[in-house]
Amino acid sequence: MGLISRWKEKKQLSGKQNVQKSRKPANTSFRQQRLKAWQPILSPQSVLPLLILMACIFAPIGIGLVVSTISVQRLVVNYTECDALAPAKDFETIPSEYVDYHFSKKVTIQPQWMVLTDPEFGNQTCRIQFEIPNHVKKSTYVYYHLTNFNQNYREYVQSLDLNQLKGKPLIGNDLDPNCDPFRTVNNKTIFPCGLIANSMFNDTFDATFTGVDGTPDYLLTTKGIAWATDRHRYGKTGYNASDIIPPPNWSKLYPNGYTNDNVPDLQNWEEFKVWMRTAALPNFYKLAMKNETNGLRMGIYVADIKLNYPVKSYNGTKSFVLTTNSIIGAGNEALGIVYLIVAGIATLFAILFLVKVIFKPRPMHDHSYLNFETEDTTPYENSVVSVPLREIL
Repeated sequence: MGLISRWKEKKQLSGKQNVQKSRKPANTSFRQQRLKAWQPILSPQSVLPLLILMACIFAPIGIGLVVSTISVQRLVVNYTECDALAPAKDFETIPSEYVDYHFSKKVTIQPQWMVLTDPEFGNQTCRIQFEIPNHVKKSTYVYYHLTNFNQNYREYVQSLDLNQLKGKPLIGNDLDPNCDPFRTVNNKTIFPCGLIANSMFNDTFDATFTGVDGTPDYLLTTKGIAWATDRHRYGKTGYNASDIIPPPNWSKLYPNGYTNDNVPDLQNWEEFKVWMRTAALPNFYKLAMKNETNGLRMGIYVADIKLNYPVKSYNGTKSFVLTTNSIIGAGNEALGIVYLIVAGIATLFAILFLVKVIFKPRPMHDHSYLNFETEDTTPYENSVVSVPLREIL
């Protein structure tokens, strides 16, 4: 009896092993592709409300953007060629291709420039004289505009050490490898390290616009020009001046290197914070100075710019931008024009569809009543067509 029972058990086990697992999907709507579908039917009647809604939304926004841009008053001077074209002894009118301005009143005196050269060190200063034809009541901002400068390369964006910027005295290999090749020089740590800091814009804008012919001077400040969200990224450094050196391109700012009195305080250096926030496009503006308390009076002013930053080597340009702001920032005509173009296209197609509906209407039928049978249809085709279509909701 034991042998017979063991033989039955062995036979049952072998039978179970021979049974193959079914690969048939479960009988569900998802597995069997029976999910209900929605098929929108686009017709002139259904598209018309959407086009009218788009036109009603985009047109007011575009008009508002254009009006706000027109209210922005600005002066833009491309001073890339100031050292080559401007005279050294007296002011000369800036060529029209290097200057652009927009004010509420007409400018009677065109912007002028001259270049001053320090006989001892050879440093050059571009002096720009310009007229403000009307009293500017709004806050005034000064930007520098760089073109053809790509801050959006991955290697460039990552070339910094966040811990070093926060104040930690990291040395040598403790620094982020992304800082290479500006991490150490002659066994001394570069502070701050990396490509971004080394390429910092160092043309210096004088914080005072000097008034001419009785016009009072106008003061600007660099305080508060950086984003408030960047404050946590910077701290007072713990380095000793003897252990660090400035980046190579900072040689004019620190000709004798660092001392205990001139180590930069990144926590309060607003211009550095502005530069370290990299731009997404090759042509960009960065805030240099501002005055949000006093308006700019009508008159003639002189602004000095110390020339230190080379841009001709990479076919770039640099510009001095004096402007007011609107609800969307500085003047941006393109954005408002794009909104108006979209509104115009929507209006045009809405009119075309409306004419089509009025003069040549076409009734839309339910898909369930469609019949593709013809006299030449074979019995086989009839059987195929007679299969009910998938339910359409």
